[in-house]
Amino acid sequence: MPDRAVTVDRSDPEVRAWVADAVHRIEADAQRSADTHLVRFPVPAVPGVDLYLKDESTHVTGSLKHRLARSLFLYALCNGWIGPRTTVIESSSGSTAVSEAYFARLVGLPFVAVMPAWTSREKIALIERQGGRCHLVDSAAAIYDESRRLAAECGGHYMDQFTHAERATDWRGNNNIAESIFAQLSLEPHPVPEWIVVAAGTGGTSATIGRYLRYRGHPTRLCVPDPENSAFFDAWCASDPARTASGSRIEGIGRPRVEPSFVGQVVDRMVRVPDGCSIAAMRAAGQVLGRPVGPSTGTNLWAAFALMAEMAATGTAGSVVTLLCDSGERYAATWGDDAWVAAAGLDLSGPAAVLDRFLATGAWDG
Repeated sequence: MPDRAVTVDRSDPEVRAWVADAVHRIEADAQRSADTHLVRFPVPAVPGVDLYLKDESTHVTGSLKHRLARSLFLYALCNGWIGPRTTVIESSSGSTAVSEAYFARLVGLPFVAVMPAWTSREKIALIERQGGRCHLVDSAAAIYDESRRLAAECGGHYMDQFTHAERATDWRGNNNIAESIFAQLSLEPHPVPEWIVVAAGTGGTSATIGRYLRYRGHPTRLCVPDPENSAFFDAWCASDPARTASGSRIEGIGRPRVEPSFVGQVVDRMVRVPDGCSIAAMRAAGQVLGRPVGPSTGTNLWAAFALMAEMAATGTAGSVVTLLCDSGERYAATWGDDAWVAAAGLDLSGPAAVLDRFLATGAWDG
């Protein structure tokens, strides 16, 4: 046994000062940003059931992932994982990478997004516009290991949204998306919604909302619609988190594996939504709102419309809330283009007819 105390001190005042400044910059950025709007989506054919969209496209980086990126950076800073000379690495070909590149530049750090080689030039340009660099790999399944390898090689930090999304945000409140929804509904006819509908990418947003509902004692149920070729739906139905799939074509949601941040126990219902239904709903929403929305919003809306019809059929008045995840302008050359959709093998006529009938009559046969 040693006869005296042994002290090991790894503190570095300069690093602590840099971290404090970085946290301050991120918090100041949040303070400058107004909360996103809760928009009423008119469906006159379903009286007594109100639909709201939480419009996450108004964040400075244009999507719901802005919240996640902010939380991930604060989490990594306060855990001591990133410092003044850290390169930040992330596995993402879409909105998360755009938002993380924004926050990396805000605190003066280099950012690298690891993504499949077939990622569209438009998405790469959005990431590069925020100061990020894109590292392309030949296989979508390789993004995780390649991100870890790059981080180890350069002494950087792999942010790993798929593991940390559900723990980086304080689900009890502190201005998270769930608390914001309920605050904005407080003066509405039905301030406690019957359903909140949110698709899963990392699973972080559904975990935050599901936990918040239980913590506050709200009877609101959580529905997670899942696009085709995603692993989440089958895994949830079978209570088998090891399920895998080929991966969704709907950007931002659906995964080829069940990610660690997906907490299936807080989900009350899941719905498998075919891609044609997601795109038809995306386009129908754009016509109603007068501005384009992204395909994941279409996935959310297809499930929300079905729930509204179900409520109407049982005489249940109330509200349904879902997310407008990002703008459709990012998809003008893909899901917004008729020729591209046809080449992808999708026929939107059937789903479009279902939506037309629902919006005109309230009847649902989807």
